[in-house]
Amino acid sequence: MVPIQDQPQEDEPLLEWREGGVPVSTRFDDPYFSLAGGLAETRHVFLDGNDLPARLRPGFHVAELGFGTGLNCLALAALSPVPVRMTSFEAYPMSVAQMERAHAAFPELAPLAEALRQGWGQARIAVGRVDLTLVIGDVGQTLPAWQDRADAWFLDGFSPARNPEMWSGDVMAEVGRHTAPGGSFATYTAAGHVRRALEAAGFQVQRRPGFGRKRHMSTGRLIPS
Repeated sequence: MVPIQDQPQEDEPLLEWREGGVPVSTRFDDPYFSLAGGLAETRHVFLDGNDLPARLRPGFHVAELGFGTGLNCLALAALSPVPVRMTSFEAYPMSVAQMERAHAAFPELAPLAEALRQGWGQARIAVGRVDLTLVIGDVGQTLPAWQDRADAWFLDGFSPARNPEMWSGDVMAEVGRHTAPGGSFATYTAAGHVRRALEAAGFQVQRRPGFGRKRHMSTGRLIPS
């Protein structure tokens, strides 16, 4: 894992900004959060999709593919009634300035967003009741090397059509391998090859109504072996 402060400058994401303060990755030609409402999307897809906060308990561990602006972490921190852990895997971490501009779209999360930015670069960051660890690098290498398991996964990388490596069968297999018994995942995508890869990884996959213009999303629970 490479510390954030040691990342070479060229690994910072190149961004364009759309109306409403929505950052768009020029590398993947995809927005970091929904143009129709990023916080509402996070709550619908990742929180409700994993039955949170109902399942939260002290020490509950959320893992994430695609940290982005940190919005999912902030939304989790805003609702968690107990201390929880979060590990997020990110290949191209934003700079503090980029995050600050993106966070301006969510004034209701301002104190939590400030805590995230204040801790940026530390090995662990306290964001409300969330104890956050950020793992930087290619998920194809960092996830297999991870020595922990998650109770719930937020699968939030850029679109499978634009970022296929992150949604590969090998990576989804590692998600299954790093999920605790009875653990879950939720993702905005309902792409067939992603669903099949998650089923092959051991999840019972369901299709649910998506957010905004997206007709469907996917959720699942790890099938007991």
